[in-house]
Amino acid sequence: MSGITMLPAGRLWDVVIIPEVLGLPVAGVLEDLPLLRPGPVLWDAQRHQVGFFVPPGTTAHCLCTGGRCAGEGAWVTAPAPHHRWGPLRWLVAPDGAGTLNRPEVLADTLHRVAGRPVLHLSEGPP
Repeated sequence: MSGITMLPAGRLWDVVIIPEVLGLPVAGVLEDLPLLRPGPVLWDAQRHQVGFFVPPGTTAHCLCTGGRCAGEGAWVTAPAPHHRWGPLRWLVAPDGAGTLNRPEVLADTLHRVAGRPVLHLSEGPP
């Protein structure tokens, strides 16, 4: 068994997917923020992209420049939570408590790392 599965987005979480050239530094910054535990971050080295798990409904209210969003109706390929090697692996594994990345913190961190707005959140419930 490979430990890889398909998970439905939109019910427990959405995913903001960005190119790894930006996503890897952002993941590093999120892990280093004091007093803030980051949510799951998934790295797909074959597709050169990083996925940030955010609250469900977030992707219905955001625009991601240079990336894409997976919300209701989308499926995400994910490894087992302990899987931290190989081409598809967790940079930040799910913690079992349901911790997710905060959209406003993710948007601000993306902006700071990129030097320009990348993730735009519109009004509406996350």
